[in-house]
Amino acid sequence: MIPLSKPAPASAGITGTWRTYKPVVSLDKCIDCGLCWLYCPESVIDWERGHKVTIDYTYCKGCGICADVCPVKAINMIPEET
Repeated sequence: MIPLSKPAPASAGITGTWRTYKPVVSLDKCIDCGLCWLYCPESVIDWERGHKVTIDYTYCKGCGICADVCPVKAINMIPEET
């Protein structure tokens, strides 16, 4: 049986120019807990224990959930450059 759809990052599509803030990870503060990856509603955070966290800004909507759930505040929401 062929699946009707496949899971993919960013179910809402590519982020246009409307994002006002984007998350930036301070890797020196990151404790490798994976909560940002777990709670990201767009699945744009790539995380694997022992590896650096990366964010796919092509699809990131800038919602800030990752920054809110980070227990050590290693993720800061910064204004998007125009």
